[in-house]
Amino acid sequence: MSLVTADSRVTLHFELSLEDGQVVDSNFDQAPAQFVFGDGNLLPAFEEVLIGMQAGDEASFVMSPEKAFGAHNENNIQRIPRSQFSMDLEEGMVVSFADAANNELPGVIAEIGDQDVTVDFNHPLAGRSLTYRVRVVAVEEAS
Repeated sequence: MSLVTADSRVTLHFELSLEDGQVVDSNFDQAPAQFVFGDGNLLPAFEEVLIGMQAGDEASFVMSPEKAFGAHNENNIQRIPRSQFSMDLEEGMVVSFADAANNELPGVIAEIGDQDVTVDFNHPLAGRSLTYRVRVVAVEEAS
């Protein structure tokens, strides 16, 4: 039986849920996902907890914000002049911005004032502890 190592290709079902049990993402009712360790599809901490598991194993891990999507950072909240928006805005809406390197940067409209719009560029799950439930379907050596 193959154990998950840092050289594995892993096929798994996973679920992410919030502290209150609300499921954020799950593929338990779909085809399993596949990733190769270090390919960037999973956060490093989400990969590390799989080491030593084998096909058929199921486990749950509580991931602190630091191991998941980071702490909520007040510096990631920006006030932007309302005049820079040419669309109808609603609180909670996700708007795509370009950063200094012209990469796409999503921001959530947190508050709409008369002059300014407050935009939160934190990941929507920043500052949240998540429960990460996995069932390993298959483990292979990555070629």
